[in-house]
Amino acid sequence: MKNKFVLLDRDGVINIEKSYLHKIEDFEYEKNVVEGLLRLRDLGYRFAIITNQAGIARGYYTEEDYLKLQSFIEDDLFKKGIKIEKSYFCPHHPNVTGKYGIECDCRKPNTGNFELAIKEFDIDVKNSFMIGDKITDLIPAEKLGITPVLVKTGYGLESLKKLEGTKLNSIVVNDILDFSEVLKNMRN
Repeated sequence: MKNKFVLLDRDGVINIEKSYLHKIEDFEYEKNVVEGLLRLRDLGYRFAIITNQAGIARGYYTEEDYLKLQSFIEDDLFKKGIKIEKSYFCPHHPNVTGKYGIECDCRKPNTGNFELAIKEFDIDVKNSFMIGDKITDLIPAEKLGITPVLVKTGYGLESLKKLEGTKLNSIVVNDILDFSEVLKNMRN
């Protein structure tokens, strides 16, 4: 049986957007994240994170810095009853030089990390969602048949203005808790 997932962008969705966040001491949850994820879990959803981390390509922090913070976030969520199955990240950026300065399939809006997650966890795309605060989070989801969800946290309000100029059919919510309520009502 295929698995229902909520895929999550990280910065501006799970944590408060702070430019190139990479230190544990700077980490703060976005409002209503834990309560919202618990409710989604109770509705039968599993979770994975798909995030672009251009700060690695730009030399602001290392892959090790990213992995240390990511491990902290996943451990903390687990203590709160929320299991992140896996985090997929893209360390690349096409406009920099060096080993990370490449065009890749994993950088959103490309679908590479989404396809890895779908294959690895046998994700039921028709009954799964991608929550993001940028249009680039939503494009790959919709391409693959996953319902895109734009939150108004992080860059969400700026993205809301841009959404009108696209053909994306996105659910728009205040935050993850608000989405859990929308989803609960859709199912009833």
